Amino acid sequence: MKYSPYDYQRTATQWILDNPRCGLFLDMGLGKTVSTLTAIQEMADNCEIGKALVIAPKKVAETTWSTEAAKWDHLRGMRVSKVMGAERQRKMALQEDADVYVIGRDNFVWLAGLYGGVLPFDVIVIDELTSFKNSKSQRFKAMKIATKSAARVIGLTGTPAPNGLIDLWAQMYCIDMGRRLGPSVTRYRETYFETHRWNNIVVRCDVKKGCDDIIHGKIADICLSMQARDYLQLPEMMVHTVKVEMSPAVKKAYERFEREKVLEFKEQHDGEPANVLANSAAGLMNKLAQYSNGAVYDEAHEVHEIHSEKLDRLAEIVEAANGSSVLVFYQFKHDIDRIQRRLKGYRVEVYRDERQLLDWNAGRIDVLLAHPASTAYGLNMQQGGHYIAWFGTGWDLELFQQANARLHRQGQAHPVTVYKLVGAGTVDERASESLEGKKAKQQSLLDGLNYLMRKHDVAGPGL
Repeated sequence: MKYSPYDYQRTATQWILDNPRCGLFLDMGLGKTVSTLTAIQEMADNCEIGKALVIAPKKVAETTWSTEAAKWDHLRGMRVSKVMGAERQRKMALQEDADVYVIGRDNFVWLAGLYGGVLPFDVIVIDELTSFKNSKSQRFKAMKIATKSAARVIGLTGTPAPNGLIDLWAQMYCIDMGRRLGPSVTRYRETYFETHRWNNIVVRCDVKKGCDDIIHGKIADICLSMQARDYLQLPEMMVHTVKVEMSPAVKKAYERFEREKVLEFKEQHDGEPANVLANSAAGLMNKLAQYSNGAVYDEAHEVHEIHSEKLDRLAEIVEAANGSSVLVFYQFKHDIDRIQRRLKGYRVEVYRDERQLLDWNAGRIDVLLAHPASTAYGLNMQQGGHYIAWFGTGWDLELFQQANARLHRQGQAHPVTVYKLVGAGTVDERASESLEGKKAKQQSLLDGLNYLMRKHDVAGPGL
């Protein structure tokens, strides 16, 4: 296919060429991949670089970069090697004579260790830069060493600070080694943020007045930011919250289950520091969300079905789509089996790899079940449909936005309709409200925990 770049894609490509260490904060659908590959190809043609490494979420590494390289005429000669699979397969892929090597982010620590931190690549592309936002993670620590060996580093993301500007420090360090936001996250936090502590542990950082502009100003020389609404004429995306009412008996049983779990949580986790408490709260919320979805795991991981209200409502949505394909995001593995049984008669597939992606975009799937963590980043699914149903949303705003953008992106020919199935009177309502309020995940979980504690007259952590 002939590549006729839009002006904003030319701008993105030129930004990479002009800035050896740079960030492309391009909104979903603006073509970060093809813009980056075009820049890599031009630098290779000019003998400025040799090999390039792309670090990406697993599903993106498996499909997106090789597919884009094969799609465009001007990239047809580009050789892409997927560093995937077992260790032996990854080592063989690294030995291939290629221009671009693509590895899943979960294997990056292994790769850095293999080369002793000195990577044999002229360019490092970090696809989904937010994957490196945690300065305490092994992934970031490996990058902190490896970034020194690359002549060029390109950080790609659509949402650089989904949980606030505190997330920017580690991401920027991956690019410029601390030159703009300082050599340590502690100094960055002390300089630009008001911190809130619990048991002497920082649990929340609010940017000081006026410091947001200062932070943006410090990184503006190497970070290009573009929002889709300024460049794309996308069709409308309509998000509907579908309240799913339980029968009186099921609702009463849920209330009893919720109270038991909250009291049990209080007994087991009383006195934990807030950062640990948030992780523990996620387990509680997941258990309650399972009940809302209609089935729960017991301690032996056996599934116990409770009700079918969400399944019935989902079936109505699929039927109302009137032959159009529906992308369904699920939360738990037991959701898969139950949805497949309820939608018997439809062509229902579970997203696992490139085969389902191709079948979806070709219109060979009626209902595609996907977990947002596996499909949220980089996959082009807009050709396959324009209906999305969330069987349960969870609490992660970034995943919610990115997953919806698999269909609501450039090339989508129809308005996109998103249905959030929310169990009335359940924890689903709190999760849905947190997404609408665009709260950070950890604070949303703690707020939800406090709500449940107050609801059941149990003393909470007071955050």
